[in-house]
Amino acid sequence: MTTTDPRLASYLDRIGRAAVPTLDAAGLLQVLAAHRQAIAFENLDIPLGRGIAVDGDSVFDKLVARRRGGYCFEQNRLFSDMLAALGFANRPLLARVWLQAVPGVTPPRTHVLLLVDVGGEDWIADAGFGGSFVPPLRLVDGAEGHTPDGAAHRLRRLMPEDGMAGEWLLERAGPVAATDGRSAPHEDWQPQYSFELGQVAPIDLEQANHWTSTRAETRFTTLHVVSRVLPDGFAAMSDRRLTIYRGGETEFRAIEDAAEYATTLRDVFGLDIPASELTRLRIFAG
Repeated sequence: MTTTDPRLASYLDRIGRAAVPTLDAAGLLQVLAAHRQAIAFENLDIPLGRGIAVDGDSVFDKLVARRRGGYCFEQNRLFSDMLAALGFANRPLLARVWLQAVPGVTPPRTHVLLLVDVGGEDWIADAGFGGSFVPPLRLVDGAEGHTPDGAAHRLRRLMPEDGMAGEWLLERAGPVAATDGRSAPHEDWQPQYSFELGQVAPIDLEQANHWTSTRAETRFTTLHVVSRVLPDGFAAMSDRRLTIYRGGETEFRAIEDAAEYATTLRDVFGLDIPASELTRLRIFAG
């Protein structure tokens, strides 16, 4: 089956899907996996001194027409729009990321995911989590999903005694190398993010995006981060350190200069950014 919606057709071409997915859990997983494998997670416009726009037209132009990547507010805005075009009703949720959280400190709501109606049931779907590949999960306590990189994710309904802000908690267990490096050094269950089901207005997303992309001394204003889901693994680059986990094997590499960085972006992450532009990044200053 094909579509007559030109934007949806361009998106499906961008993620390498020749046919419109079915409106069920299998179809949701197919389009999510294709999206994550085709469109890299990256924050490079922030260190390059550009703003991050999260309206639908700007995000479509950047991630689809110009074939760039983006971070959660961009990725899940595009994914939300395209799911709606496919026929999946959905809405955004804001989340607190617990990876590397300081003990006793509640992290801010700097992540967005989607609540999706799948055949009358609530599911979560997340095309914009840079830490690892999160599969779609039905919104029930104990729901669990497995990914080709050998990891498992599960949802847990939070209780007051858990001491974590939110109604729901996403946890992950699996290979540390199949993450962006923020995972604790063990393969047991670890908290990823917590979230509530309350309504999120567009201005809430604008505010959270602005804080996340501009506040000094945060992950996205101090680091250059890129990641991409592989069919059987995960690739991540933080500043000039590259990690590729594929088929149970891990490769580490230090990026020497802007030219190698540009080649790595193109060959590993599918991003074509000229080395002449990348020399402006502070990791290559001096």
